[in-house]
Amino acid sequence: MVHALEEVRRVLTPAGTLLDLRPLADSWPVEILEDGNPLETGRLTDLPTGLDDDQAANLAVEEAARRGWFKREGEQTFPLYVYWDNPEEMTDYINERWADFVEMGVGVQQTTRITWADAGDSRRVRMKLKMLLTSWQKQ
Repeated sequence: MVHALEEVRRVLTPAGTLLDLRPLADSWPVEILEDGNPLETGRLTDLPTGLDDDQAANLAVEEAARRGWFKREGEQTFPLYVYWDNPEEMTDYINERWADFVEMGVGVQQTTRITWADAGDSRRVRMKLKMLLTSWQKQ
Protein backbone atom coordinates (compact mmCIF):
# COMPACT_ATOMS: atom_id res chain seq x y z
CA MET A 1 0.00 0.00 0.00
CA VAL A 2 2.92 2.36 0.63
CA HIS A 3 4.00 1.77 -2.98
CA ALA A 4 0.57 2.94 -4.16
CA LEU A 5 0.91 6.11 -2.10
CA GLU A 6 4.36 6.68 -3.59
CA GLU A 7 2.82 6.44 -7.07
CA VAL A 8 0.05 8.87 -6.07
CA ARG A 9 2.70 11.28 -4.86
CA ARG A 10 4.58 10.93 -8.14
CA VAL A 11 1.59 11.79 -10.36
CA LEU A 12 -0.06 14.37 -8.08
CA THR A 13 0.48 18.02 -8.99
CA PRO A 14 2.92 19.92 -6.72
CA ALA A 15 0.14 21.53 -4.68
CA GLY A 16 -2.14 18.52 -4.98
CA THR A 17 -4.36 17.00 -2.34
CA LEU A 18 -4.83 13.30 -1.68
CA LEU A 19 -8.25 12.36 -0.27
CA ASP A 20 -8.40 9.19 1.81
CA LEU A 21 -12.08 8.19 1.81
CA ARG A 22 -13.03 4.79 3.16
CA PRO A 23 -15.40 2.98 5.48
CA LEU A 24 -14.07 2.05 8.91
CA ALA A 25 -14.89 -1.17 10.68
CA ASP A 26 -17.16 -0.08 13.51
CA SER A 27 -19.82 -2.75 14.12
CA TRP A 28 -22.18 -0.90 11.79
CA PRO A 29 -25.76 -0.64 13.10
CA VAL A 30 -28.72 -2.09 11.22
CA GLU A 31 -31.90 -0.03 11.47
CA ILE A 32 -35.52 -0.13 10.45
CA LEU A 33 -36.95 3.28 9.61
CA GLU A 34 -40.63 3.75 10.21
CA ASP A 35 -41.95 7.15 9.22
CA GLY A 36 -38.37 8.43 9.37
CA ASN A 37 -37.76 7.19 12.93
CA PRO A 38 -34.81 4.77 13.23
CA LEU A 39 -34.98 1.66 15.37
CA GLU A 40 -31.69 -0.21 15.75
CA THR A 41 -32.17 -3.96 15.37
CA GLY A 42 -28.56 -4.96 15.93
CA ARG A 43 -25.01 -4.48 14.72
CA LEU A 44 -22.78 -6.23 12.24
CA THR A 45 -19.75 -8.11 13.50
CA ASP A 46 -16.40 -6.84 12.20
CA LEU A 47 -14.27 -9.71 10.90
CA PRO A 48 -10.47 -9.83 11.29
CA THR A 49 -9.88 -9.12 7.59
CA GLY A 50 -11.75 -5.81 7.78
CA LEU A 51 -9.96 -4.77 10.95
CA ASP A 52 -6.61 -5.77 9.44
CA ASP A 53 -7.36 -3.76 6.29
CA ASP A 54 -8.14 -0.66 8.38
CA GLN A 55 -4.89 -1.07 10.28
CA ALA A 56 -2.86 -1.61 7.09
CA ALA A 57 -4.32 1.51 5.48
CA ASN A 58 -3.65 3.57 8.61
CA LEU A 59 -0.06 2.33 8.81
CA ALA A 60 0.53 3.06 5.11
CA VAL A 61 -0.62 6.69 5.28
CA GLU A 62 1.32 7.17 8.53
CA GLU A 63 4.44 5.83 6.81
CA ALA A 64 3.89 8.14 3.83
CA ALA A 65 3.60 11.08 6.24
CA ARG A 66 6.72 9.94 8.13
CA ARG A 67 8.63 9.89 4.84
CA GLY A 68 7.56 13.48 4.24
CA TRP A 69 5.41 12.75 1.17
CA PHE A 70 2.17 14.13 2.59
CA LYS A 71 1.00 16.33 5.45
CA ARG A 72 -2.38 15.75 7.06
CA GLU A 73 -4.59 18.78 6.50
CA GLY A 74 -7.82 17.60 8.06
CA GLU A 75 -9.76 14.54 9.09
CA GLN A 76 -13.36 13.76 9.91
CA THR A 77 -15.73 10.87 10.17
CA PHE A 78 -19.33 10.91 9.01
CA PRO A 79 -22.19 8.45 8.60
CA LEU A 80 -23.11 6.97 5.24
CA TYR A 81 -26.49 5.29 5.09
CA VAL A 82 -27.07 2.38 2.71
CA TYR A 83 -30.70 1.47 2.08
CA TRP A 84 -32.45 -1.69 0.87
CA ASP A 85 -36.07 -2.47 0.06
CA ASN A 86 -36.26 -5.27 2.62
CA PRO A 87 -34.10 -7.25 5.09
CA GLU A 88 -33.55 -10.13 2.65
CA GLU A 89 -31.98 -7.81 0.05
CA MET A 90 -29.70 -6.38 2.72
CA THR A 91 -28.63 -9.83 3.93
CA ASP A 92 -27.98 -10.99 0.35
CA TYR A 93 -25.93 -7.86 -0.36
CA ILE A 94 -23.79 -8.34 2.75
CA ASN A 95 -23.24 -12.02 1.99
CA GLU A 96 -22.34 -11.38 -1.66
CA ARG A 97 -20.17 -8.27 -1.33
CA TRP A 98 -18.93 -7.84 2.25
CA ALA A 99 -18.66 -11.41 3.57
CA ASP A 100 -14.88 -11.06 3.96
CA PHE A 101 -15.21 -7.98 6.17
CA VAL A 102 -18.44 -8.14 8.19
CA GLU A 103 -20.98 -10.66 9.34
CA MET A 104 -24.64 -10.27 10.12
CA GLY A 105 -25.42 -12.66 12.95
CA VAL A 106 -28.52 -14.84 12.96
CA GLY A 107 -29.95 -12.90 15.92
CA VAL A 108 -29.61 -9.58 14.10
CA GLN A 109 -31.20 -11.10 10.99
CA GLN A 110 -34.15 -12.42 12.99
CA THR A 111 -34.68 -9.21 14.96
CA THR A 112 -34.51 -7.17 11.74
CA ARG A 113 -37.06 -9.41 9.99
CA ILE A 114 -39.46 -9.32 12.96
CA THR A 115 -39.16 -5.55 13.36
CA TRP A 116 -39.63 -5.14 9.61
CA ALA A 117 -42.79 -7.27 9.66
CA ASP A 118 -44.24 -5.23 12.55
CA ALA A 119 -43.47 -1.85 10.97
CA GLY A 120 -45.90 0.16 8.86
CA ASP A 121 -46.04 0.59 5.10
CA SER A 122 -43.51 3.47 5.10
CA ARG A 123 -40.73 1.24 6.45
CA ARG A 124 -37.17 1.02 5.12
CA VAL A 125 -34.14 -0.96 6.18
CA ARG A 126 -30.69 0.61 6.29
CA MET A 127 -27.19 0.26 7.59
CA LYS A 128 -25.14 3.12 8.98
CA LEU A 129 -21.51 2.93 7.88
CA LYS A 130 -18.80 4.99 9.55
CA MET A 131 -16.78 6.79 6.87
CA LEU A 132 -13.35 8.37 7.21
CA LEU A 133 -12.31 11.36 5.13
CA THR A 134 -8.75 12.60 5.50
CA SER A 135 -7.11 15.22 3.29
CA TRP A 136 -3.35 15.04 2.75
CA GLN A 137 -1.34 17.85 1.15
CA LYS A 138 1.55 16.78 -1.07
CA GLN A 139 4.90 17.91 0.32
